[in-house]
Amino acid sequence: MIKVLCFAYLKEKVGNDRLVLEDASLTVDELLCKLEKEYAIDTKTIMVAINEEYAIKEDVIHAGDTVALIPPVSGG
Repeated sequence: MIKVLCFAYLKEKVGNDRLVLEDASLTVDELLCKLEKEYAIDTKTIMVAINEEYAIKEDVIHAGDTVALIPPVSGG
Protein backbone atom coordinates (compact mmCIF):
# COMPACT_ATOMS: atom_id res chain seq x y z
CA MET A 1 0.00 0.00 0.00
CA ILE A 2 1.30 3.44 -0.99
CA LYS A 3 -0.20 6.54 0.62
CA VAL A 4 -0.38 9.61 -1.66
CA LEU A 5 -1.02 13.04 -0.12
CA CYS A 6 -2.61 15.68 -2.35
CA PHE A 7 -2.21 19.41 -1.77
CA ALA A 8 -3.85 22.60 -3.07
CA TYR A 9 -6.01 22.17 -6.20
CA LEU A 10 -5.09 18.48 -6.43
CA LYS A 11 -7.45 17.77 -3.52
CA GLU A 12 -10.37 19.01 -5.60
CA LYS A 13 -9.28 17.12 -8.71
CA VAL A 14 -8.91 13.84 -6.82
CA GLY A 15 -11.87 14.42 -4.50
CA ASN A 16 -9.83 13.79 -1.35
CA ASP A 17 -6.64 14.94 0.34
CA ARG A 18 -5.13 11.45 0.07
CA LEU A 19 -5.16 8.36 -2.07
CA VAL A 20 -4.22 4.80 -1.20
CA LEU A 21 -2.68 2.74 -3.98
CA GLU A 22 -2.45 -1.02 -3.76
CA ASP A 23 0.66 -1.15 -5.99
CA ALA A 24 3.68 -2.95 -4.51
CA SER A 25 6.02 -0.53 -6.26
CA LEU A 26 6.06 1.90 -9.15
CA THR A 27 8.23 4.73 -10.39
CA VAL A 28 7.35 8.37 -9.89
CA ASP A 29 6.79 8.61 -13.64
CA GLU A 30 4.36 5.66 -13.55
CA LEU A 31 2.47 7.31 -10.68
CA LEU A 32 2.19 10.59 -12.56
CA CYS A 33 0.95 8.80 -15.69
CA LYS A 34 -1.66 6.98 -13.60
CA LEU A 35 -2.89 10.29 -12.15
CA GLU A 36 -3.08 11.88 -15.60
CA LYS A 37 -5.25 9.02 -16.87
CA GLU A 38 -7.51 8.54 -13.85
CA TYR A 39 -8.02 12.16 -12.76
CA ALA A 40 -7.15 14.25 -15.85
CA ILE A 41 -4.40 16.04 -13.93
CA ASP A 42 -1.65 17.88 -15.79
CA THR A 43 1.39 16.55 -13.94
CA LYS A 44 4.13 18.45 -15.80
CA THR A 45 4.63 21.00 -13.01
CA ILE A 46 3.92 18.80 -9.98
CA MET A 47 6.79 18.15 -7.60
CA VAL A 48 6.86 14.75 -5.91
CA ALA A 49 8.32 13.84 -2.54
CA ILE A 50 8.77 10.31 -1.24
CA ASN A 51 8.97 10.04 2.55
CA GLU A 52 9.59 13.80 2.80
CA GLU A 53 12.44 13.88 0.25
CA TYR A 54 12.05 15.32 -3.24
CA ALA A 55 12.08 12.67 -5.95
CA ILE A 56 12.81 12.47 -9.65
CA LYS A 57 10.78 10.55 -12.24
CA GLU A 58 13.07 7.51 -12.14
CA ASP A 59 12.83 7.04 -8.36
CA VAL A 60 10.92 3.97 -7.20
CA ILE A 61 8.04 4.19 -4.74
CA HIS A 62 7.65 1.09 -2.57
CA ALA A 63 4.78 -0.28 -0.50
CA GLY A 64 4.71 1.55 2.83
CA ASP A 65 6.03 4.82 1.37
CA THR A 66 4.23 8.12 1.70
CA VAL A 67 4.21 10.29 -1.41
CA ALA A 68 3.37 13.99 -1.44
CA LEU A 69 2.14 15.66 -4.62
CA ILE A 70 3.12 19.32 -4.53
CA PRO A 71 1.68 21.58 -7.24
CA PRO A 72 3.16 25.01 -8.00
CA VAL A 73 1.97 27.65 -5.57
CA SER A 74 1.82 31.39 -5.86
CA GLY A 75 1.17 33.89 -3.19
CA GLY A 76 1.99 37.29 -2.00
